[in-house]
Amino acid sequence: MEEASEGAMDQSGAAQLKRRLGRADLRAVPEARRALRDLLRHWGRPGKSEIAELLTSELVTNALIHTDHDAVLTATVSPRGLRVEVRDFVGRRPRLRVPNADDGTHGRGLVLVQSLADAWGVRAHGVGKSVWFELDGGAA
Repeated sequence: MEEASEGAMDQSGAAQLKRRLGRADLRAVPEARRALRDLLRHWGRPGKSEIAELLTSELVTNALIHTDHDAVLTATVSPRGLRVEVRDFVGRRPRLRVPNADDGTHGRGLVLVQSLADAWGVRAHGVGKSVWFELDGGAA
């Protein structure tokens, strides 16, 4: 990972994690989880933090294996909740699909995000897109 800023606090009391993830470097997945865990140490309930780690892993993995480009992870935690965004530099939108038994463990990432996040979506950029999710700070 080339650049990282962790725990930066803004005027509203929000803390932010920002990491650039190297192309196809799947070591970034556990490193992103660890950094997010540190950021969320005093946020929400434990169940929400675990969900956030799982969903972040899914978005980071998808960006790294489906784009063959770098990606940027941004997580912002505030009194209102958590927003995690993974930006990549490929315009192709991810497809939400229901996996079947023959898919093994593949194809479930966005289904998990849709099922567990309070909100999620895809936002187009001039170059690429961001896939994001939000969790409120309440009970898991």
